[in-house]
Amino acid sequence: MRGSMKMADYHGMWKELNIDLKTHDLLCDALPPLYEGIYLDQGNRPETMDYFNMVVAEVHGARIKELMDFKAKGNKVVGAFCIYVPEELVLAAGSQLVGLCAGSEFWVPPGEKVLPRNTCPLVKAGVGARISRTCPYFQSVDLIVGENTCDGKKKAWEILAEEAPMYVMDIPNVKSRSGMALWKSEVKSLSEKLEKLTGKTITSSNLKEAIEKVNAKRIALQKLNDLRKGDVVPISGKDALLVSEIAFYDDVDRFVEKVQVLTDECVERVQKGETPFNPGAKRIMVTGSPLVLPNWKLHHLVESTGNPVVVEENCTGTRYYEQTVDGSPSDLGGLMDNLASRYIENIHCACFTPNDGRLDDIVRLAKEYRVDGIIDYSLSFCTTYLTEGTKVRDRLKQEGIPVLSLETGYESGDEGQLKTRIEAFIETLE
Repeated sequence: MRGSMKMADYHGMWKELNIDLKTHDLLCDALPPLYEGIYLDQGNRPETMDYFNMVVAEVHGARIKELMDFKAKGNKVVGAFCIYVPEELVLAAGSQLVGLCAGSEFWVPPGEKVLPRNTCPLVKAGVGARISRTCPYFQSVDLIVGENTCDGKKKAWEILAEEAPMYVMDIPNVKSRSGMALWKSEVKSLSEKLEKLTGKTITSSNLKEAIEKVNAKRIALQKLNDLRKGDVVPISGKDALLVSEIAFYDDVDRFVEKVQVLTDECVERVQKGETPFNPGAKRIMVTGSPLVLPNWKLHHLVESTGNPVVVEENCTGTRYYEQTVDGSPSDLGGLMDNLASRYIENIHCACFTPNDGRLDDIVRLAKEYRVDGIIDYSLSFCTTYLTEGTKVRDRLKQEGIPVLSLETGYESGDEGQLKTRIEAFIETLE
């Protein structure tokens, strides 16, 4: 499947957003060949991935135009980096939530102008995208909501706050009674901040509606990814990853519709035995650091060996979509409590100590998706996941599940070495 990756001309809009046009053009020129080599050169893709191809082609164009039209009607747009920021609250306040650019090596050098080189590339890229004025999402949001899930982010947000309107949520380090009390107060404080930003009151009615909307997105992703559990894997791990990444940017209702269409096609592909992979291919899980668009490096390396990634235990994978919010209470307090509980009890980020819930999730998912081996992936200098890697390896050794630990950034210079290690690991799998 091949389609055009040429974006329409949005220079007028980008100029109004104060984008560094010359530098941004370099980014726009680099993305199409990268995407074509990783995605469009795949064989036997679902036809309905065409929509997601279009979203990537227009990621700094058509979607930004939609957001600007939304703002022109007096509405607000909120940006975030982390899945601990409750999208339901943003929607209930009449706003839209978008993920912010933090997944490309392109933004790392400007980030290193204000951050240490031994900071994780996700943090450097996020700050670099803003200070270089080359991410239209940063330029279009009315508020950035950060969170203190690691030391690098905590200090980086202080710098970012000098560049853009910033609000930081305090995430507890321990899942305890006092930790839950802190988190509930943070969720309440965010709701008040959003009400002040938008001039709209969050009520039980609009919060319930927002919960239903976001739950629909999660359920759509669940149904799609459940199809990766079977013998016939109808969609590549790269494509499944891309769909999850786009969930952070796209209009919620449209995204749900398009994922449902893709899922229907994948059901038919399973029935026909259609898969991008050969019989006997080894089934791989990826766990660890987030994989933010356009960070497709690891999945591409794994699947270029002919073996599928069948599940991602990370913040752009199962942690994002597995659990829904109980929207049954009729009162605002009950809905807020359920919202807070869903985020703190079911997302097992490495920022928590202890974090046995994540270890249990990895083992559970390995069994559900019948994986042959696991790659524990950490971004360079991502101290939380690198350190937790010891616990992951120890637990998987107890369970008898093969694991390979990899540390890498967004740069391309180590791909040959990484692929050699991945190939050697897969050869050891029974």
